[in-house]
Amino acid sequence: MGNIKELLGKRIKELRKRQHLTQEKLAELADIEIPSLSNIENGKNYPNHETLGKIANALNVKPHELYLFEYYGNPADLITEMSDTMRENEALTQKMYQFFLCVK
Repeated sequence: MGNIKELLGKRIKELRKRQHLTQEKLAELADIEIPSLSNIENGKNYPNHETLGKIANALNVKPHELYLFEYYGNPADLITEMSDTMRENEALTQKMYQFFLCVK
């Protein structure tokens, strides 16, 4: 599985292409610079919460939908990885639970 910046960038690019938007048009709609969007889509930069909100609005999605990544590996491996991470990081576990409550 890629890192979060790469996965987020791929997801934004996927949503942009589904809507037949160029980077230039999405950048215009989101009121951000084209190179900034390019760096986000390429996984080089992680957007701050304001930019993330602008991109979500421009794509007509809720911000959490930008994090709905597809996982192409073995689901059992993903479950193991997630539970290991949650055991190691109680704060992350709390945040994931709060996120779940918001989207269910």
